[in-house]
Amino acid sequence: MDTSDTTDLRGRLADLVSEATGGEVAATDLLTGGSMVALGVDSLGLLRMVDAIESEYDVEVELNGPGRPLDTLDDLVALLTAAVPDDTR
Repeated sequence: MDTSDTTDLRGRLADLVSEATGGEVAATDLLTGGSMVALGVDSLGLLRMVDAIESEYDVEVELNGPGRPLDTLDDLVALLTAAVPDDTR
């Protein structure tokens, strides 16, 4: 995956997370990095985010599953980069 693809994916995921919070957490804040929870994504927002990502990318997302944590936007990018073929991102 090249840099522009990663940038596009980060941007789309930031939008999905922001939408999942009803706009309470801005996509621009998510793009700066850091913990989504620390930025204000609550448990309902996390559940909505998971639903949106699973729907859009046809993957299964487990927030508390084994492996790497899913607390930052970059964690989500890494998950999708590993799970989704390049032609469907």
